[in-house]
Amino acid sequence: MSVMHRKDIQSAPSDTLNHKDPRKAAMSGWIGSALEYYDFALYSLAATLLFPTIFFPTENPTVGIIASLATYAVGYVSRPLGAVVLGAYGDKHGRKKVLVFAMLLMGFATFAVGLLPTYGQVGLLAPLLLVILRLIQGFAVAGELGGASAMIVEHSPDSRRGFFASFSLQGTQVGSILATAVLIPLAALLPDDQFHSWGWRIPFLLSAVVIIAGYIIRRRVQEPPAYLAQSHDAPAKRRFPFVELLRTHPWVLVRCVAMTFTNVIGMATLIFGVSFATQKGYGIGFSSSEFLWVTMAANIAAVVTIPVFGALSDRIGRRTLMVAGGLAGGLLTMGYLWAIQLGSLPLVFVCVVIVQGIFFQMWNGTFATFFQEQFPMRIRVTGFAVSQNIGLMIASFFPSLFTAIAPPGSANIPMVIGLTTLGICAVSAVATLLSRDTKGKSLDELEAH
Repeated sequence: MSVMHRKDIQSAPSDTLNHKDPRKAAMSGWIGSALEYYDFALYSLAATLLFPTIFFPTENPTVGIIASLATYAVGYVSRPLGAVVLGAYGDKHGRKKVLVFAMLLMGFATFAVGLLPTYGQVGLLAPLLLVILRLIQGFAVAGELGGASAMIVEHSPDSRRGFFASFSLQGTQVGSILATAVLIPLAALLPDDQFHSWGWRIPFLLSAVVIIAGYIIRRRVQEPPAYLAQSHDAPAKRRFPFVELLRTHPWVLVRCVAMTFTNVIGMATLIFGVSFATQKGYGIGFSSSEFLWVTMAANIAAVVTIPVFGALSDRIGRRTLMVAGGLAGGLLTMGYLWAIQLGSLPLVFVCVVIVQGIFFQMWNGTFATFFQEQFPMRIRVTGFAVSQNIGLMIASFFPSLFTAIAPPGSANIPMVIGLTTLGICAVSAVATLLSRDTKGKSLDELEAH
């Protein structure tokens, strides 16, 4: 991909404005998402496996679990603010600039987590600092997928938008794999006391690499030609994107928020499910190392299936895949939690691949394109980022809710959590069916409506 050296948008030549390069845009989105979601996924794993005993009082195991999962959720609380600010920056000043800034901020926050003192060393100051850094993480990641997928969609031919945009989602899964792959050998090779005292810090400190790689990779990304053309032709003073979003597309925003609730499948399987399997309070008895491999298996399956479903969405439409995948994944969550309760690791592997690696990815591999298609270019990053991150903020409290309604010692945990997950997925499916179908329509046609 060529880079516009010493040229601003207004002086961009016409051949630059007309040139699309979906492959390089997809690769840039893939690499950037992988690096940024390494940081975010690393915290998610640590919040369930490590932080309840490192950063919180240990007298009551249920309190420790809920408190740690709440700090995981805190990262989603700041995401709507990040979506408004970074979305506006991406819509008004360019997709490229917001992607570079978001990645550098994320790398800094994650590196700092690796330097934090523990609860045993400084008391309540430890979880307070952890919460502050998690808020920064959430703010930063809010601009990532919206900016990356907008860039790819706007670079792609209309007939292959779903396929190319799916690579930014595949990158997020690769980031999760990298985070898990770093934790697995540390958890397996180090004695528990060393892993909990200093070994867990190593993956967070490696985020320094993200800061360097993020700057090198994303500073060379070229803006989509359609965005450059719009900025060149109409650089006029426009309404603040979030205000325009609320004024012109309020019900689209509400539907996209509700559709985002399908992420409850991941919250039930890879967040609450890991806690259910490994925390002593539940008494199941799986080790942290075993469930790092379960998480790894789910993410590897997702890497394979996401581009398949992205390509399929170009042929049969995105709504069909999103509804079918969400409902099936929600229903089968019950079976996955039942496999954990049985203590059968092989069955857990099979169930997590089916639920998280296949059915959830039918939704996950297509939603980014579908959301981007719901909003016009002038507010596309903002519309995507705000709707996704408000939805994720709400969904992020589901693991704590699950722990509250099915605490250690309660009965019928798989059924209680499974039916709750299915009900939430049904709400998302209705919102999807009420949204306009984008199958076979160009971005220009969608822009006109």
